[in-house]
Amino acid sequence: MRPGRAALSSALSADGTATGGAKRRRAAAALTAELYEQPGHLIRRAQQIAVAMFVDALGRDVTPVQYAVLRMLQVRPGIDQVTLAREVALDTSTTADIAARLETKGWVRREVLPRRQRALSLTAEGEAVLARLMPGLKAMNDALLSRLDATERADFMRLLAKFVQLNNGQSRAPLRSGAAED
Repeated sequence: MRPGRAALSSALSADGTATGGAKRRRAAAALTAELYEQPGHLIRRAQQIAVAMFVDALGRDVTPVQYAVLRMLQVRPGIDQVTLAREVALDTSTTADIAARLETKGWVRREVLPRRQRALSLTAEGEAVLARLMPGLKAMNDALLSRLDATERADFMRLLAKFVQLNNGQSRAPLRSGAAED
């Protein structure tokens, strides 16, 4: 909120220079403006917004990362955990933990393969969960971009995909599928 003339004039000394409090407020405003010019901060804020909208639209039964795992298993049934981790850009220990949680919920089946790998597939209940999520997910995705016009949406998605692709190698768990090279 911007101060009114009275507040502004009271923050000035008799010679028209800013008092200490006014200088601190201007410096804080400049730092805040600078913070909101940093791409990392804006990306973090965008992630917060996306997760909040995901929870609002779909509830707390499934996290965005669990959704990604379920969706990949729908597309690639029988995939092993290591490949799944690569496909959804997670580290293998996180993927194993998520798979175990989804198995406990009855949404995923894990089968031991040779060399102690595990093949993962959705159960009928997991398929039903995804089917229930899809309408809310579509509405959430539409809402995320609803304040942008059609050209801005296309530009945003194109640039976001390009940003992720160009910086994929900087991730602690880079995407290692054909999707990273598209």
